[in-house]
Amino acid sequence: MAMRLVIPFALVSLLAQGAAKPASKLTADQRTAQSILKSLSLHDRVAQLVIGAYYGDVPSSRSKEFTQFRHWVKDLHIGGLIMVNRVQYGLARNAQPHATALFFNQMQKLSKTPLLIGADFERGSSMRVSDTIRYPFNMAFAAARDVDASRNEGLATAREARALGVQWVFAPVADVNNNPQNPVINIRSYGENPEEVAQHVAAYIDGAHSDPKNLVLVSAKHFPGHGDTTIDSHLDLARLDATRERMSQVELKPFQAAIEHQVDSIMTAHMTVPAIEPEEIPATVSARVLTGLLREELGFKGLVVTDAMDMAGLAKQFHTGEASVRALAAGADVLLMPHDPGVAIRAVLAAVEKGRLTRQRIDQSALRVLEAKVRVGLNKKKLVDLDALSDALASDEETERAQSLADRALTLVRNEGGVLPLAAPNQACLVVSAGVRLSSFGQRLADEFRKRAPQSRIAFVDNSLPLAALDAVIGDVSACSTVVFATFTTNPMLGGDLPAYLEKLSQGSAPVALVSFGNPYLLSGFPKVAGYLAAFSTATPSESSVVKALMGEIAITGHLPVTIPNFAQYGEGIQLPARSRSAPSAN
Repeated sequence: MAMRLVIPFALVSLLAQGAAKPASKLTADQRTAQSILKSLSLHDRVAQLVIGAYYGDVPSSRSKEFTQFRHWVKDLHIGGLIMVNRVQYGLARNAQPHATALFFNQMQKLSKTPLLIGADFERGSSMRVSDTIRYPFNMAFAAARDVDASRNEGLATAREARALGVQWVFAPVADVNNNPQNPVINIRSYGENPEEVAQHVAAYIDGAHSDPKNLVLVSAKHFPGHGDTTIDSHLDLARLDATRERMSQVELKPFQAAIEHQVDSIMTAHMTVPAIEPEEIPATVSARVLTGLLREELGFKGLVVTDAMDMAGLAKQFHTGEASVRALAAGADVLLMPHDPGVAIRAVLAAVEKGRLTRQRIDQSALRVLEAKVRVGLNKKKLVDLDALSDALASDEETERAQSLADRALTLVRNEGGVLPLAAPNQACLVVSAGVRLSSFGQRLADEFRKRAPQSRIAFVDNSLPLAALDAVIGDVSACSTVVFATFTTNPMLGGDLPAYLEKLSQGSAPVALVSFGNPYLLSGFPKVAGYLAAFSTATPSESSVVKALMGEIAITGHLPVTIPNFAQYGEGIQLPARSRSAPSAN
């Protein structure tokens, strides 16, 4: 077994290494990166490949958490940090912008080599940081058929990211979501049409690269395509059952577009790909996927970064050290969020000593990381201006653009009897399924609905309530002119007794309009509802958009970026004009 491992690893190293460029042909950035590389020990070169996790707080300098970060940065000399959310009660809690920037400055001051700070700002900085532009999810951009909006999102996200001290944006999502049962990609994708996904991916990259003063690295993910899977790789090993020919026509097209538009990095997926890799191992540790397919066939020259290494799709099969060695041997350059950065570094150093990895292989990836740092100017300026931060965040113009996009994304799939817009909002009943307790989902929806229809009945329900309790929460709905059932789930189906409750509602005398902020495929499970409106985004601007649409204040103009099996095809959408201002107010 040991010999079987050593041989492919050596071959991968030779294939990936390539011919060295003559010094005379190096760019100034490359010469700077090589100079930095020469100053680093083997340990520090390995450490440059490791990105540790930061959860958005500013811990006291006397705390165990701060001590850990100081150890990673000052002692281990890791290459960077990635910002992720702290989760409480099953919900993500966003960080404060000034606290975030302050912490990054603190870490940069401790760093021997400037840190590369990353964040998966898939829907702008608001995904992780409060008081920033709240963009809808990607699928809303495709529903609105607005590629220019994706370009603008890339530009605006780059500006906010750099102001916060983030230089590496782990976006855009390049997955083609053509599987209605996908529990993890869903509305994070631009849709099921590979050409359309490719257009948005390319536009986002172009936008993020368009301002030299706010240049960021971007990362297309999750290679070779996580859209046609039924398992969440955070929880287990996912699988892509597609032929190589189908992959060329679907999954790979957005990644090819990303490469053509000079994407800086590509993130791997923790899933098996039998058409490329016959072994039951994640793509993250497959040389056939990362070197054979990505490097050699598609010609990608940039950074290959793993998906988070603490995800079960990888961690269930390989412990931190072994996963780190295998990922680098397969062709990855950056180890993202290993459970213990120190363990990862020691394992890679041991692999070099034993011959499983070569020093040349380490240098190749370390040089890529250093070149990326120089490209975004970290060698010249690694601290951000805290005084200028507020002016760089959430401009009124960008906020209005995000709201307009959310408005135009709304897609009406069913409207039996003209149930929408609501004829008598004050006699309507609004049921908000926020998913879990303590969620903020639906608060703006309810507030704005109540402002317009103060006599309406509004109730919040969640997955934990049994059917009897759900009936009691809203009471008798027979007197309601319409029941609007709004759900924020991105899962393939509603949880708990909610499906039975919604089915019961749809069989009653009051027509039911189902509004899906998350999973756009829910109509398949509830064929008896009279109306179906999809927002493709759980972000708060979409809540405002839905209320305006329910009241007839805006036109509904979106088109489906996906097919809803047995109900609606890709591209469909009922076009509904705004209610005339001269029309009498319905009460």
